[in-house]
Amino acid sequence: MADSFVTFPDPVLTQRASPRPLDPDLRAVGGKLLAMGRQHQVYGLAAAHIGLVEPVVLVSLSEPQSRDYRLLYNPEIVDLGGATAPGTEGSVSMPGIEVTIVRHAEAEIAFDDADGTRQVLRLSGFAARVAQHEIDQMNGLFFLDRLSRLKRDTAIRRFRKLGSGAK
Repeated sequence: MADSFVTFPDPVLTQRASPRPLDPDLRAVGGKLLAMGRQHQVYGLAAAHIGLVEPVVLVSLSEPQSRDYRLLYNPEIVDLGGATAPGTEGSVSMPGIEVTIVRHAEAEIAFDDADGTRQVLRLSGFAARVAQHEIDQMNGLFFLDRLSRLKRDTAIRRFRKLGSGAK
């Protein structure tokens, strides 16, 4: 298992994962995500962050100061609610860069659990934000894609100045 993350602008970050039946290979990807999440104490991960285009995300369901991980296979956002609010977001694939993204405060997520049973999870607050962010990533939408072109370009320039991004 790799112990580092794919870095922006790797093309895998723009590829959409297609839903597929849960099998041992997909569970293995989930296991890698969980191990990386625990090792790096992230709030969430998508398979793209470890270089794979697979329909699985890892989301911490607790507030930012702790971690309560849940693997979501074939997740989809079925409803968004509550007020929209700005919040700070970043990515393991773009270390050192944080930007303000507006998202809904509540999200209803349908997903397959580790047994392949379809479940529904209703999230609010920080957990809802993390789930939306990671499901976007699984669908090939990098978090910067939610910004205006000017703000996106500014964030990319800052990342390159940090020496972490492609020139």
